Amino acid sequence: MNVTWAVVLLPVVVAVAVNAIGLFRPRLRPRLPVLVLTAGSVSLIFTLAHLLGAVKPEWGTGVLGMVESAALMVSAGLAVRYAPPPRAVLAAVVAGLAAGGWLLRVFTPESPLEVLGACVFWGLGALVAAGVGAYLRSLDVRQERAVADTRTALRLRLARDLHDFVAHDISEMVAHAQAGAVAGDPLPALERVEAAGQRALSVLDRTLDMLHHDRPLGPVGDLGGIREAAARFSAAGPARVDLHLDPELTVPVETAALAYRIVIEGLTNVRRHAPRATRVELHVGDSAGALEVRMTNDGVSGTRGRRRGGSGLPGLAAVVAEQGGELVTRAMPDGWSLTARLPPAQSPEWSPESSSPTTRRASAAPSV
Repeated sequence: MNVTWAVVLLPVVVAVAVNAIGLFRPRLRPRLPVLVLTAGSVSLIFTLAHLLGAVKPEWGTGVLGMVESAALMVSAGLAVRYAPPPRAVLAAVVAGLAAGGWLLRVFTPESPLEVLGACVFWGLGALVAAGVGAYLRSLDVRQERAVADTRTALRLRLARDLHDFVAHDISEMVAHAQAGAVAGDPLPALERVEAAGQRALSVLDRTLDMLHHDRPLGPVGDLGGIREAAARFSAAGPARVDLHLDPELTVPVETAALAYRIVIEGLTNVRRHAPRATRVELHVGDSAGALEVRMTNDGVSGTRGRRRGGSGLPGLAAVVAEQGGELVTRAMPDGWSLTARLPPAQSPEWSPESSSPTTRRASAAPSV
């Protein structure tokens, strides 16, 4: 191969090599702007050398030029798709100019306007390639956002599970430990502490299993779990739960799980924020086609200013609103009440009593 053919093949080889790197070497894609800029610059220099007569046209120069131009168009698209926007624009512009300007090696225009028209027409391919690259880039961005949103939703749901269930079991452990400290025989209290600890560990195991194996989170709890939670709360003392639950009540699994979560959060707040409560009235039943959970207690904490409300009820209210329900908490003269109305299923046709599924909360009172 003589020197002239080596010079003719150089820009073609460079452009094709850049495309191969962009398509098949993902680790080198951060360097694409520099590589595409290099390929475009080599092509422009080679075209200028043709115009100045430094390089003589050889047989097959036109075919090689078309291959080179097509490769530069692809390079422009790759730069737009994978490179950071500022550097991608510069690299794509240089590659587009080179892709359109190669025509001057085999075409002798009669006027500057003809030069501009021919180069612009041939360079439209680079513009199309850049548009395809921008479209594919937008798809990648949307996919990344969808994955990020899914991961965020999963983390938030796992955080709610840990807050609602683990916090409840830990607060139960504390209550049993406190009861055992004043009781003559601490053994029953220790057994209850152990049982609550085992439940907390099972929730942690479930959470870790979801994280490790990327499994979907299923509903936790049901109406039977409400009975068990009420019994455990009463056993931990000092407040007793008077549960009114129709044994023949049937609701969808998701609705029952949400009702269970509401009860758990409500009882946890009673234990944390109303230590003087002696009675908790809990009603779970059908109300005008919806599942209603109503909880009241007679405990008014004397330390309202010492503890701020946590994020449990606001987060739970958001979950209830997502399913088309409504969660309302308010202070009473001698305690606190929580009322939730849940649709029988996630149906847009059902609407709560209020004009919109919002949550109202008395800001001056603690979350009980």
